[in-house]
Amino acid sequence: MKITSAKFIKGVVGEDQIFSDGIPQVAFLGRSNVGKSSLINGLTNSKISRESNFPGSTQEINVFLINKSTYFVDLPGYGFTRVSGLGKQKIGDLITKYIFNPNFNQKKIVLIIDAKVGMTEQDIAVFEELEKHKKDFIIVLSKIDKVNQSNFHHNLIEIKKITGEYPLFPCSSKTKKGLGPILQCILAKS
Repeated sequence: MKITSAKFIKGVVGEDQIFSDGIPQVAFLGRSNVGKSSLINGLTNSKISRESNFPGSTQEINVFLINKSTYFVDLPGYGFTRVSGLGKQKIGDLITKYIFNPNFNQKKIVLIIDAKVGMTEQDIAVFEELEKHKKDFIIVLSKIDKVNQSNFHHNLIEIKKITGEYPLFPCSSKTKKGLGPILQCILAKS
């Protein structure tokens, strides 16, 4: 699988017809500053998704058309405390209404966990909700280039205690390590 085209379509802040137009959707979900935009840029070999060093800067759902046949849906990050209470609530509602809306059918959800940090309480809660709703998802461990092998191995053991048999995809958007298997998985024909 190879990405030959990637185009920003629009930013969405509520219900939108685009999510019901029949084009398969791959949603990218994770904490603020976990590397969602960097992962999308790494997978598309582009700078299509705006990256920021400021956590919480994405406050809408960004939709990209990939290979003229699939949407990559970049969701706002959850769990950033500098966003005001009302802002956090709106972002949480935006994510929940998209992920768990029975009218929107994601082909795959990519739950991104920072390999250096491991799973936070919020990550665990999101994982459990995805499981409970029987969502088709994979777990990507981002930023493996920023963690030493010993800490990574320790975090991996702890993550596997929570996730069990779910496939884990360690990767680095910076070095491009591990991006191929993720792309194969999310773009594979169902």
